[in-house]
Amino acid sequence: MQAFLKGATAHTARPQKDKTAAGPSTEKKAKAVPWVEKYRPKSVDEVAFQEEVVAVLKKSLEGADLPNLLFYGPPGTGKTSTILAAARELYGPELFRQRVLELNASDERGIQVVREKVKNFAQLTVAGTRSDFPDGSCSLTNSMTAPAQAALRRTMEKESRTTRFCLICNYISRIIEPLTSRCSKFRFKPLANQIQEERLLQICDKENLKYTKESITALVKVSEGDLRKAITFLQCAARLNSNKEITEQAVIEIAGVVPSKMIDNLLQISFKGTFEKLEVAIRNMVDDGYAATQILSQLHESIIERDLGDKEKSAITEKMAVVSKCLADGADEYLQMLSLCSVIMQQASQNS
Repeated sequence: MQAFLKGATAHTARPQKDKTAAGPSTEKKAKAVPWVEKYRPKSVDEVAFQEEVVAVLKKSLEGADLPNLLFYGPPGTGKTSTILAAARELYGPELFRQRVLELNASDERGIQVVREKVKNFAQLTVAGTRSDFPDGSCSLTNSMTAPAQAALRRTMEKESRTTRFCLICNYISRIIEPLTSRCSKFRFKPLANQIQEERLLQICDKENLKYTKESITALVKVSEGDLRKAITFLQCAARLNSNKEITEQAVIEIAGVVPSKMIDNLLQISFKGTFEKLEVAIRNMVDDGYAATQILSQLHESIIERDLGDKEKSAITEKMAVVSKCLADGADEYLQMLSLCSVIMQQASQNS
């Protein structure tokens, strides 16, 4: 019997040893976070290039007069980061999770969510010294349905004593007028190139990355004012070129940008080549895996800079708008690009 008990204790003791051994490795895995989250601003002062918003928020946090807020602007300009940093400063890390409700309207955008989650949360009251700010609701409303927005309007009115709302969207025109009139509106500007470069260089120094000046410039160019996209591309380039220098070519490949030589070659064929050559060039680009939307964007930039008449440019850009709509609706990429380049070829022949 004693031998049996000894065996049982020895058997049960073994898994505990394994658990402790597995502990550090699981902790290490948990620490590996995307750089976008790792370097997200922790305070309002760390938010880049949005001076007006930061100034208003700091004044509101000092006093007790925080209004309902509406942040709008392009993606990756710091809208979500700003309000989360403000909420952390307001409540501290301990109360932040209890007193802030964050909803992503891309997933939770129906009227049922407003009636259940938001309404129940907004009705909560918290006993504390700063009763003016007991709760906060951060609702991302870019894709919220019109009935859901209408339901939210009534909740904002009724719970104004206990809850403040911050609505975040890319296009203010998609928010109904009764909601926009109840909020202080702030437009977030696309980040300037210099600001983006400074942030990227800070991350490079903290992560001990090897890089070239051209690679940082390329990151800023391909991100188009979206700092989140730039940081994501930088992390991808760092992982792809571990222990190596991050080059401009590596950034361009990761971003899926079409090489400028290919765009120039396509335009050259469109201006002076034959339709058969044009077919082959477009087929090769599509087969190489380049997105038609990316080709369209770069063609637009090149056409604007070309020495063409205003009438020809307007006809080409009008066709580009039609092609962009067709691509968004799921049309065939090869046929749409062929249609566009045929118009370019036609306008170029008229110009000459």
